Order: sequence, then structure tokens, then C-alpha cells
Amino acid sequence: MKKTKLALLSGGVSSEREVSLNSGKQVFDALDKDKYDIRHYDPKTDLRQLVNDAPQIDAALIILHGPFGEDGTIQGLLDLLDIPYQGAGVLGSAMAMNKLVAKKLYQASGIPSPPYLSFSLNETIDTGKVIDQLGLPLVVKPVCAGSSQGLSLVREANRLDEAIALGFEHDDSIIIETYLDGLELTCGVLGNEEIEALPVIEIIPGENHEFFNYTAKYTAGETMEICPARIDNRITEQVQELAVQAHQALFLKGYSRTDFILCNNELSVLETNTIPGMTATSLYPQSAQEAGYPFGDLLDRLIDLSIQEHKKSRLRRST
Repeated sequence: MKKTKLALLSGGVSSEREVSLNSGKQVFDALDKDKYDIRHYDPKTDLRQLVNDAPQIDAALIILHGPFGEDGTIQGLLDLLDIPYQGAGVLGSAMAMNKLVAKKLYQASGIPSPPYLSFSLNETIDTGKVIDQLGLPLVVKPVCAGSSQGLSLVREANRLDEAIALGFEHDDSIIIETYLDGLELTCGVLGNEEIEALPVIEIIPGENHEFFNYTAKYTAGETMEICPARIDNRITEQVQELAVQAHQALFLKGYSRTDFILCNNELSVLETNTIPGMTATSLYPQSAQEAGYPFGDLLDRLIDLSIQEHKKSRLRRST
């Protein structure tokens, strides 16, 4: 059987580089070497080689996180090189990565999300007015960053300026939104035309973490993750429906994972991830495992979906 020549992209130049490299290693280990001839490319050092090798590459797996990995930039390069890749294209990747654009699209689609205000780097921010409008506690986060980088939970008014400064260390735009105290949930979806909602996961950060922050996400034992979530069927169905709606509202493809908060029995969407964590124990693969897709089979499915989608996108080419 002829092997699929697969480009595995991990590493990159964002602050999530080490997470990406670790994920890439676990993905490599899980891939069936009888099916795939795999070559690793680190966008930090190997873009020229990727371009040179493009005519021999059948598909790519993008295991990158944050800017220059999830924001449509690498997706655009692969489109130019005519290489299929899993997940969202340029448009969906860029919109989901930009939390402000995503918020507006959620609103336009009737998807509930916490109240918010947005600000740019050179804008004067009247923190008193922000608190008057949104109340306390507040969440401050960069518009374009992943893995809770630069995110702060502000419970006291005198800590807001500090949180704003931290947010601007990671991006030139920030969102300040009302903090909703409740149960954290996440739900993945899978598919191109026919979208399957995966089992819902309940996330319980350890006692040392007020929310699911970077340390809670990537330190073993810091967070309890329960799949399927201990919620009733009505809430489960609502979460799954909203995950599909968010996926569609952002023009995503292949797969995604949307994060929620359940507060006072009401759901709110926090954000949608176009390249969710992809180690065997990450949230999305855990949920896929529960749905009957072991890690290796999940990777096979994502590659198959990318090749199917690529056949349609090639209709835009004149040759």
C-alpha cells in the first residue's frame, strides 16, 4: 500500500511553542507508520524546506497554537502550496482566533456570550466606567492569544489597571468581559458537511486555580476533567447544539472545540478553538475517545476530512 506523505507541522514562533512541540511529538507517535510517511516541519526554521517539498506532500497536520499557527497565516501558505490540511481555512481560522470578531459573530447568530467591552492599545480606558457597565468580577484577555496567555480574573477595582497592562503585553487589543462564576464545560465537533457533536467534558480546575488558566491546562494533576460531563440531558443537548452553531457561525471546517460556562442554569460561550490541544490526554481527544475514536483513528479521520475538503477548494484554481 502506498503511504500518504504527511507533513507534521509543530513548534512555530508563538508563546505556545513548547506546547505545540509536545503535542507534535505525541501526534507523531500515534500516527500509523504503515499508512504515513511523516516528515516534521517547524515553521520557525523549516518554511523554506516545506515550500521546496510541497509537490511531494499529500496532506499536512497543523499542530500549532496561537498566532502564526491558528490565525490563518500557515493555512494561507498551505493553500498557496496546494497542500490539504485539517481544520479551518484562512477565513475561519482568522475569525476564531480574533476573540472580538468571534464575539460579534456569536451575537449575530444568537449565541449567548458574556457582556464585554473592547479596547485598543492607544485608547484611554476609564476603568471606573468599565466597572459601572460590566460590574465585578471581570475577565481581561488579549483579543488574539491562546491557552489563557495574558488573561486575568479581576475581583477588585484596584487590580484592573494591572490586568489591562498584562493583556496589552500579548496583543494590541483586549477584551474586558463580565466574569460568570459557574461550571466550565467544553464540547468538540467533528465533520465537514455532516457535523457530529462529541460528548461534553466537565472541567474542574484545582483549588489553586480560580479558572482554567495556562498552568491548570498544562500541568499534570492540576485539573479534573470528567467525560461525559455530569449534567442532565437537556443541558448536554444545548451544549452540543451551541458547539455546532458556533462552529458554523465562524465558518469552520473539519473540527473545533467550544468552551462554555454554565452559570445559574444558563449557558454562555466563551470561545471556540480551531486547533484544540492534540495530545492523547487533551480535552478534544478525550471526548473523541468517548465517542469511539481512539487517538490514532481520530488523526486518520482528520486527515481524511482534510483531503475531502481540499478537493472542493481546488475548484477555485484555474489549473
